[in-house]
Amino acid sequence: MKKIRCLLLCLTLIFVMLPIPVFAQRKVTIKLVSLVPENTPWGNLLNRLSVEWKEATNGEVTLQIYHNNQSNEADVIRKLNMNQIQAAVLSTLGMKLINPPIMTLSCPFLIRDNQELDVVLNALKPEMEKGINDKGYFTLAWSKIGWVRFFSKSPVFVPADLKKQKLGTIETEQEMMDIFKAMGYQMTPVATEHILVNLSGGLIDAVYQSPVIAGGLQIFGLARNMASIPVAPFLGSIVMTQRAWRSIPEKYRPELLRLVKRVEAELDHSVQALENEVIDTMVRYGLVINQVSPQQAALWYADTARAMPSLIGSTFDKALYERITSLLEAHRARR
Repeated sequence: MKKIRCLLLCLTLIFVMLPIPVFAQRKVTIKLVSLVPENTPWGNLLNRLSVEWKEATNGEVTLQIYHNNQSNEADVIRKLNMNQIQAAVLSTLGMKLINPPIMTLSCPFLIRDNQELDVVLNALKPEMEKGINDKGYFTLAWSKIGWVRFFSKSPVFVPADLKKQKLGTIETEQEMMDIFKAMGYQMTPVATEHILVNLSGGLIDAVYQSPVIAGGLQIFGLARNMASIPVAPFLGSIVMTQRAWRSIPEKYRPELLRLVKRVEAELDHSVQALENEVIDTMVRYGLVINQVSPQQAALWYADTARAMPSLIGSTFDKALYERITSLLEAHRARR
């Protein structure tokens, strides 16, 4: 019996004296898909954010960026839901797949310049973010990407000029197709990769697109006219699944958010500068800007207003449309 007690005592002492094992830190990898090319302000700042997140977490959190992804935004959201990726850069069209009222921000000629866009976002962004977050996502950042404009073969100054031409729309954007049809335009669905072929073959005569994308795809080589009037703001956001956000150690989250918000502020300035630079470059290579006068702009606004009753409550969220309209009316009255 004494021998057994001695053996147990020895084993206990050996166990106590053994060094405590150091468990490896849990690594978190966040795969982020961006539809934007790497050599853009978005691409550059995402790369920097990846480095900063790694440094801020001592290597525990890796933000792995996949630039210039060719999937459409519906596919990107499916991959988020299946946890194949954990974060993504989405445009307004992608965000509205998660939270449909966001489509109201893209209502043609509703928000007319950056000042008005700031007024709307400052007032309503928390509410729209909540709509996204309630669906199982976490909104990290928003940014302006630019303004959608009309590019056409023949000059466009007033709605009647564009209604004579066949207007191409991306085939997956059914809502935009419905909007412009309601306004009386000849709509033709096209795949992004076929825009140039369709312009060349005469299947379409015009498109609405961000100048940055129009420059990148060389659309202006065939549709050499750009109406100066902005059609709608083009927004981007960085969203992450709630599951992925919760996987990040809580002690790091405030600093990671701070880094993202700094990127958000820089993006607004960088993207606006890029859009201006791209437009200047296109002009040097033959783009003609059709300068729309205030009187001609009023015709666009009136033409859109006539179509709104058939779109509000279906394509556009009625409550959000009314709130945006109220904010803009108050802002315009103060000017």
